[in-house]
Amino acid sequence: MSKENQVNEEVTFEHAMQQLEEIVGKLEEGDVPLEKAIDYFQQGMKLSKLCHDKLQHVEKQMDFILREDGELKPFELQEEEKA
Repeated sequence: MSKENQVNEEVTFEHAMQQLEEIVGKLEEGDVPLEKAIDYFQQGMKLSKLCHDKLQHVEKQMDFILREDGELKPFELQEEEKA
């Protein structure tokens, strides 16, 4: 596993979102030097991708639920019957 992937696995979704929000706040202030703004933007893009990847992973996990016999099956929403 690469060092970046290992770091990505250790960072929680919530922590990555918090860091991303802080970066957005700094960029919205507008008084950041250009070079620093570019660094913030690059960090933000990495965090955005990390969050997206983590969400996709969770969505894949949610596509399956356990049956009573312990086997996985696709998750399907069941609509309530109208009376």
